[in-house]
Amino acid sequence: MLLFTAYLTISCPNCKNGYPKMNIFVDTSSVTMAITSKAFLDYLHHFTNDSDKHLETQLSEIANRFKVLTLKKNQLLVAENQVCPYFCYVESGILQHAILVEAEEKTTYLALRDSVTSSLNSFLNKIPSRKSIKALVDCQLWVIDLENFKDLLINNQAFHKFYYNLIERQIMLIDDYRIDLLTLTPEERYKKLLATEPKLLQEVPLHYLASFLGISNRHMSRIRKNIG
Repeated sequence: MLLFTAYLTISCPNCKNGYPKMNIFVDTSSVTMAITSKAFLDYLHHFTNDSDKHLETQLSEIANRFKVLTLKKNQLLVAENQVCPYFCYVESGILQHAILVEAEEKTTYLALRDSVTSSLNSFLNKIPSRKSIKALVDCQLWVIDLENFKDLLINNQAFHKFYYNLIERQIMLIDDYRIDLLTLTPEERYKKLLATEPKLLQEVPLHYLASFLGISNRHMSRIRKNIG
């Protein structure tokens, strides 16, 4: 599960304000009820890690509060300067977090399949998001709005444990990543990524990976050629 921050600069000369033309708001009518997926339930189990029968019941309640949202390629979950409407689990697809700097798009995060994501400050505090979140490919998400999210956090022990463990793990991983940027060579960072996140190399385009590793596209190409 990808929980780090990456930076990437790419130009979009044919796009107004740096973005291609697309629907910039989530169509809430596309949020639907559905039978909860096994992948989502397994994800909840992983972060609660408890066989308590009472928590099992609470996990079902959590799953029932989430709804299915399908995003097509290039559709936005949230636009920059809009309030993020959802906290979500990515069942399939890739979500790109990005900002615009002098009309250039910079990627700050990549949310892959079997991970959770949001523009969290915007979502929790109902303030404009400083970034956009866009589907790089068609995505199926499980989403929850703020009202249900807060209710679960207060009243559902399993969700509170899930969220605590999730944030705790993210903080540790981000800390490790920042240390790696200062102590490992680009080649060593690539080898570590190859060992710990092999699906990234299969699912994410090369220029996003170069950004994730903090190296240029040209250097990334040389590293992949030398390492294989």
